[in-house]
Amino acid sequence: MKEIFGNLWDFYKKPGFQVCITTNGFIKNNGRAVMGRGSAREAVDRIPDVDILLAEHIRSFGNAVGFLTTDPPYKLLVFPVKHNWWEMGNMNLILASAHQLFDISTRTPEVIYILGRPGCNNGRLEWNGEDGVRNLISFLPDNVHVITRKVVI
Repeated sequence: MKEIFGNLWDFYKKPGFQVCITTNGFIKNNGRAVMGRGSAREAVDRIPDVDILLAEHIRSFGNAVGFLTTDPPYKLLVFPVKHNWWEMGNMNLILASAHQLFDISTRTPEVIYILGRPGCNNGRLEWNGEDGVRNLISFLPDNVHVITRKVVI
């Protein structure tokens, strides 16, 4: 795993890169997945009906890592960090998602996977520290880049 600064969306549709958005597993009564904050919300703002695609993925595969075909041949990789939108990030779910991403990324070492800090903004988890998400997912290979926006003071 490498850490980088920048904007996740600068890599969307860029050859050789795969954008990963953090998600939850909640589907609303209208059949759309909840994608109200963070990179999931940004996806809704950019990609028509991506919340329907995520809901279909959740119904088919559960709250698990997977690809959504958003604008063929482009894809988003969903990386679950919560079961329900109102919860804190779930470390066990993040670990399971990281193992799934590990499997995918090691099979495709030519692809760079771009992932925001999972569970650390709206999931309210800490990135650094002994019990932080950084240590939890540090086993990810170097073709997984964890991105954060650089804050200018």
